[in-house]
Amino acid sequence: MVTNREQQQLSFAERNVEAITRMEHVLDAQRTTGERVADAFAAAVGSWPFIIAQSVLLAAWVVANVFWLVYRWDPYPFILLNLVLSFQAAYASPIIMMSQNRQAKIADRRNQLDLQINLLAEQESTETLKLLRKLCEHVGVEMKSESKHRSLERATHPEEVVNLLEKAVKHPPQN
Repeated sequence: MVTNREQQQLSFAERNVEAITRMEHVLDAQRTTGERVADAFAAAVGSWPFIIAQSVLLAAWVVANVFWLVYRWDPYPFILLNLVLSFQAAYASPIIMMSQNRQAKIADRRNQLDLQINLLAEQESTETLKLLRKLCEHVGVEMKSESKHRSLERATHPEEVVNLLEKAVKHPPQN
């Protein structure tokens, strides 16, 4: 049996999933034709069927040019094969990079959303701790480590955290 609270939590989860799904669909619908082609190309080239097919073709090319006695169109050291593979790499690399750049922009957007949600959650937690302390004081409940609780009630400023991180990276602690 699902309680009212569990149903409410489920509806929050469903609403969040729907919101993220809508965002994903909007991003997908906003892709240009070039981005769609780049994504499809990257998906095809980065798949096992492509790798297997290419491996079979390369093996057949090498076997045909090593063992056929009648007509060897690309004898060892397979200069034509190298040219074909260079052409493939010259075209595939920038197309795949286009797809990766688009995916990186989406990841950056998600990271920005995560950061904003985390900052809001931190602010809510700080306010909840302040309210909880006031309630404890009001009903006469003694808190054991007052200084620790007070420090948790301080607002966290992202600039301060960034400065601390940069300082830690520049001057790592010595063991």
